[in-house]
Amino acid sequence: MLSPRAMILRAPGTNCDHETAYAFERAGAVSRRVHLRVLVQKPKLVNDFQILCIPGGFSYGDDIASGRIFALELTSHLADVLHAFRDRGGLILGICNGFQVLLQTGLLLRDPLTGTARASLATNQSGQFIDRWVHLRSVAGRCLFLQDIDVFELPVAHGEGRFVTRSLEDLNHLDATGQLVLRYAPDSNGVSTNPNGAAGDVAGACDESGQVLGLMPHPERFIDATQHPAWNTRLDANASGAGLALFASAVKAVSS
Repeated sequence: MLSPRAMILRAPGTNCDHETAYAFERAGAVSRRVHLRVLVQKPKLVNDFQILCIPGGFSYGDDIASGRIFALELTSHLADVLHAFRDRGGLILGICNGFQVLLQTGLLLRDPLTGTARASLATNQSGQFIDRWVHLRSVAGRCLFLQDIDVFELPVAHGEGRFVTRSLEDLNHLDATGQLVLRYAPDSNGVSTNPNGAAGDVAGACDESGQVLGLMPHPERFIDATQHPAWNTRLDANASGAGLALFASAVKAVSS
């Protein structure tokens, strides 16, 4: 059986594409880093892949707003291609800046009646860039990236990661439909690790199909145990990091 193929779609300012490609390789996929301009010129290239990931970074310098220009490029040139990719069963992952991009493309949390986004990612409540580790709780439901993943830790690094919805009704709707699949969880002392003031402690969300996931934490930065700040006292140095399970779940989903 051929290994699943993952496209890591990068743009000027993307800086987590190498780590993300490595994570998918470790999970058993064949990964390829593809520049946005290449895909615009050869949109049929997406047919060679089963997974598409928009990694973290500061695409186009986050001019105007985080992920805005990358999202405009996708909606202007590749909207039909990406929707067709999802509709044929492809998985789409957006990490940090990629999550910001997905929310602005219509691929994630778009209200079908109004065509507007039910949610966005605002400036952190502190007004500061945050770089730290957080505890997370997954309730995967249909989300194919989070199957068999419960409580774990990952690092975050962002200035605009505060999940907000248009209204409380939208937050409740997304919760009721099982799309708020990843939340910041308390640490071992019961203290909240929500780093940005996100509504409902939301750290990640998926579409109704479970095929599209966006999250603010960086799973690609915890593939090996030695990437954890306390690895030499709490973890087996030869163990895998918690982030690898997310990539492995996606690979398993498209392999079955």
